[in-house]
Amino acid sequence: MTDIFGILKGNSGESDYENKGVIVQGITGAYGSLHARNMMAYGTNIVAGVTPGKGGQKFEDKVPIYNTMQEAVDATNAKISIVYVPAKFFLGAAKEALEAGIKLLVAIPEHVPVRDTMEALALAKEKDAVIIGPNTPGIMIPELIKVGIMPPTPFKAGKIAVLSKSGTLLYEISDALTNAGFGQSITIGIGGDPINGTRLIDAFEMVKDTQDLEGMVVVGEIGGDSEEMLAQRIMDSGFNKPTVAYIAGRAAPKEKRMGHAGAIVMGTYGSAESKVSMFNKANIPVAKRPAEVPVLLAGKMEKSD
Repeated sequence: MTDIFGILKGNSGESDYENKGVIVQGITGAYGSLHARNMMAYGTNIVAGVTPGKGGQKFEDKVPIYNTMQEAVDATNAKISIVYVPAKFFLGAAKEALEAGIKLLVAIPEHVPVRDTMEALALAKEKDAVIIGPNTPGIMIPELIKVGIMPPTPFKAGKIAVLSKSGTLLYEISDALTNAGFGQSITIGIGGDPINGTRLIDAFEMVKDTQDLEGMVVVGEIGGDSEEMLAQRIMDSGFNKPTVAYIAGRAAPKEKRMGHAGAIVMGTYGSAESKVSMFNKANIPVAKRPAEVPVLLAGKMEKSD
């Protein structure tokens, strides 16, 4: 499985961090420029931006802008890209990035056409690359690097991995963990579109063998079967680190989409009951409220000592 930590900060640790440059696709747009500034303020190493027709300019009088991803990658040797373009342009942007050599592509736009996402995923697989999203808040290693739109205040460096389908719940639950003394080793926003480049089960495989990992929090939601698949994989793998889950949308009416495009229950498929039952089978307690997550995690960690 892809070494996501290696892509983000280098296999030898933080000393390699400065080499982990990030390219921002759509850096001159209102959304892209806002979050590029926020990422730079956090310490993320933004090495280039790409906006067709604006090559030769500089963002914030510092970051060079290129017309194409190939030009940007050739100039910087960056392996990470974040995409801030409208959904209808996502496939073109993703293809350009992957064909230029990007190995981690963070896809911010939501409601990307399913066929476009699937085509981008096929190319990513061919190129041995990872796509986070679409419709993701991004990915971060707290106090080191953030590639996304998440606010910095809820997060603190630590040893708990947080995998979340929801952006706002990722922030809320991470804040609750931080206030309870549980920092995060990595947080990954899976994304809320029906098809995601990195599923919960994929994110689990990326982080489960992380050195110093002490526990994991899974933030799921109604719709699909990714939580059930993850619970089964956790059981099959013998993963024994303390793990707690939360499922959003328990009160949602059936066959009505709630929030994310993928958050819809059809009959019994994708129901909260199905997900809670499977997590319970895997000995993973499911919090009824976000604030309960650190309480349950503390209890699991005490039992594991």
